[in-house]
Amino acid sequence: MWPPVRRSTALALAALALLPLALLSLAGCSQQQATAAEPPLAVVTAFYPLQYVAERVGGDAVTVTDLTKPGAEPHDLELTPQQVGSVEDADLVVYLGGFQPAVDTAAEQNAKGTVLNVADAAHLSLSGSDGEPVDPHFWLDPMRLADVADAVAQQLSAVYPAGRRDFVANARSLRDDLENLDQEFSRGLSHCQSRAIVTTHAAFGYLAEAYGLDQVAISGVLPDAEPNPQDLADVADFVATHNVTTVFSEPLAPADLAETVASTTGTTVAVLDPLEGLTSDSSGDDYLAVMRANLAALQAGLSC
Repeated sequence: MWPPVRRSTALALAALALLPLALLSLAGCSQQQATAAEPPLAVVTAFYPLQYVAERVGGDAVTVTDLTKPGAEPHDLELTPQQVGSVEDADLVVYLGGFQPAVDTAAEQNAKGTVLNVADAAHLSLSGSDGEPVDPHFWLDPMRLADVADAVAQQLSAVYPAGRRDFVANARSLRDDLENLDQEFSRGLSHCQSRAIVTTHAAFGYLAEAYGLDQVAISGVLPDAEPNPQDLADVADFVATHNVTTVFSEPLAPADLAETVASTTGTTVAVLDPLEGLTSDSSGDDYLAVMRANLAALQAGLSC
């Protein structure tokens, strides 16, 4: 049996020898936990307006991948295996349920992280006609988009609580910008000779509702729906009897329908962007810029 002093010394030396291993193990655990919680967070969005919101709200804490490539028609989106993989690996997926079936399927069946369907936050309320789906183009009303930004901030905060203050502040900043835009539209469209916007497809219902306009569409909510000759005749008759001077086409859709009505009625064709995606031909480099270009086009076309 060791003398008491020597035994204590031996035990202390043994403990000291094991201490570096214990500290190393603790450090490794802490490092793994920190890495799992730290940004940049991988965020996947379904189409451009949601990408814009995620980038504004997430700031430097996120990397955003948009599933709808520039120039592509979001209504017809099909996902590649690589895109499905990005949905699976994302910390947060932001989409609009019922708008893009392929994204719905990937979000519901493949996503392992947090999933946000913005339909409730967007307050979808406009139904399509003749059995068409609910109008999804809520983002053309800036205040509905502001509510979606708040929902994105809430979900990002749940994924990364340490970033909550920044996410909330970023959403507030975006809301301020959208409130200013809303006021610009309200003032700019308050006194117009015409209140009717004639468009190639029914994408502008929420904009019309927000600012007291009447949308008359050549085709329905789905842009690939082909109008019959009677539909074209009815729109041409409306243009002629309501002193409409402008028919609006879209950047991502052929202008032939608008040009057909315009040639029949002696009106002009201008561009109104539903902001489903940005291209090099877009009239601005982000949501706010394109919406202001839309406002200018409406003011000219409606003689405001």
